[in-house]
Amino acid sequence: MNHIQTSASLVVEELKPILGDRLATSNAVREHHSHDTSWLAPHMPDAVAFPRDEDEVVAIVRACAKHGVPVVPFGAGSSMEGHTIPVRGGVTIDTREMNRIVEIRPKDGLAVVQAGVTRKQLNEELRATGLMFSVDPGSDASLGGMASTRGSGTTAVRYGTMRENVMALRVVTPDGTPIHTGSRARKSSTGYDLTHLFVGAEGTLGLITELTVRLHPIPEMVSSAVCAFEDVGEAVQAVIETVQYGIPVARVEFMDEVAIEGTNAYSGLDLKVTPTLFFEFHGTPAWVDEQSRLVAEIASGHGGSDFRWSTDPDERAKLWQARHDIYWATKAQRPGCELFTGDICVPISRLAESIVAAREDIDASFLKGQIIGHVGDGNYHTAYLIDPNSKEELEEAERLSGLLVERALAVGGTASGEHGIGMGKIKYLRKEHGAAVDVMKRIKAALDPAGIMNPGKMGQEG
Repeated sequence: MNHIQTSASLVVEELKPILGDRLATSNAVREHHSHDTSWLAPHMPDAVAFPRDEDEVVAIVRACAKHGVPVVPFGAGSSMEGHTIPVRGGVTIDTREMNRIVEIRPKDGLAVVQAGVTRKQLNEELRATGLMFSVDPGSDASLGGMASTRGSGTTAVRYGTMRENVMALRVVTPDGTPIHTGSRARKSSTGYDLTHLFVGAEGTLGLITELTVRLHPIPEMVSSAVCAFEDVGEAVQAVIETVQYGIPVARVEFMDEVAIEGTNAYSGLDLKVTPTLFFEFHGTPAWVDEQSRLVAEIASGHGGSDFRWSTDPDERAKLWQARHDIYWATKAQRPGCELFTGDICVPISRLAESIVAAREDIDASFLKGQIIGHVGDGNYHTAYLIDPNSKEELEEAERLSGLLVERALAVGGTASGEHGIGMGKIKYLRKEHGAAVDVMKRIKAALDPAGIMNPGKMGQEG
């Protein structure tokens, strides 16, 4: 046994009386927590803890700090860049038992939840209030995980990302101290903005135990549209024009022809196999009608055709579920493959040229790949289908991903719009942020001098 394993056994011995069978060391449980949905190699934790409240998290973190054992937060396991992979072993803290909705305050438009509450769980509870939690990354992710990765998704163009929708946090710091950041007020001018230091820190500065999140009214009417285009560039230009005119679309999603083909096969749709935009409009009936007509005119001016409109909830749910199932639809195109993903974000004015160049890269490669995107805010995703055991295919995917990032950074964009850094993108951190990475490292060293919080990730490497 190495030093970490020996120390972890002492932590297990110390925590067993507190957690009982909610502290697991079996191979099956450890293996489940050794990976996420990325192509990255798994690593086994030494133990997995399932706390139910903040006091138990405090006990776990203090025991790990005492013995110098790594702590790795784990939500729903749906991250895509290796955030939750315990590269140095230690104790994984799975927050799924921390799934209590603490308080809903409709008049204040906020909810207080434990970190393991998922977005679907919260929205089900909110249904009778006429309010919704807007951030929709596709998977039924935990809110703690979504905050840690600064997640967003299909509705960010209208309602914002987790950055805009987290008002306050409770966090257990690396020495086991519970702290509160932020408030229930809509604004504040007091102190450092610690809330948004932890939002996006990927569990490297502390473990989120509770969130106060912003809620939004459920719109009176929702209308969806699907529009086909013959040309990738024209489809994206239609989005750019829509955004520049200030039309407040709730969602605008892009899927290239490869993605549409896979979606049709997997989800039983019959969409035209061509670059396609998915729109959604929220508001009063009159306002939704006006938005729809304006966007239809813009799309038609860029060759958009074969419009399909719907206000039927079941039809809309089927359409957006198909969009959310794109990860599995893509994997189904090549059984046994893994997806090497990219999710860069660029200024909206450079979006069309960026997507066209990414498509040309894929077409010139021996790998199969596709492009989808939350294009209303300049964020798009590439997915290359690879055999994870093929060095040649992995190197080619890394080359394509590198081209993607280099072009994004050259026009003032970012290496990740929503997936985060994790392990998969840490090599790009200094290219994007330069000397600011050294500031990140100093923050990490100040808050976590022993380096036990999610080691091998931001603030320690890159």
